[in-house]
Amino acid sequence: MSTTTLELQYFFDPLCGWCYASAPALAGLAKQHGAALRMMPTGLFMQPRPTALIAEYAWQNDQLITTLTGQRFSEAYRLQVLEAANGVFDSTPLTRALTALGEQNAVLQAQVLHVAQHTRYVDGVDTSQAEAVAQIVADAAHSAGRDLNPDEFAARLREDEFLAEATARRVDLAQQAMRALPPGGVPQLLARVDGEPHVFAGQQLYGGPQRLLERIQSLL
Repeated sequence: MSTTTLELQYFFDPLCGWCYASAPALAGLAKQHGAALRMMPTGLFMQPRPTALIAEYAWQNDQLITTLTGQRFSEAYRLQVLEAANGVFDSTPLTRALTALGEQNAVLQAQVLHVAQHTRYVDGVDTSQAEAVAQIVADAAHSAGRDLNPDEFAARLREDEFLAEATARRVDLAQQAMRALPPGGVPQLLARVDGEPHVFAGQQLYGGPQRLLERIQSLL
């Protein structure tokens, strides 16, 4: 009796607002098909830049995301993150954190990403900062029954050369894989069913988990 194989690759950047829009769909995927899911960070925002340079554009884009998907962006986020004095826009700490989590628990990555997005966009915590990311991961680890020192983990995010190299390799692999996908940036989901590729992007990811899971189930 043959068994259908499923592989899922989710292409994203932790600071991408449209990836936040697809968070409910990703949560559903992680719950239903966690063993098949592979997180593919593309490094889109890993080049640090002053937040002030993008604040106005980002807020306008965020309001469009809210209109189209209902995902919330708070005034706390606007004031404490986008308009923070000397703020830096950089997804490196979160991307490295997710890589570190992958060493122990790959499924946990999607959950931590979702928490980090909520912490940034709703609670107004700057997740470009290693200390903030380390606290998020420490809290998630505690909930999963693991102990993690946030100060030590923050230092690892900043200084661990092996983690930096592992993250760079992971991003490079994601970028190579994404070249085979249709243009359009992130988020995108590549589902391979018995090796046959099916690409989901845009509205297919912004409508929540139910329709996406139904579509994937129809392919199995």
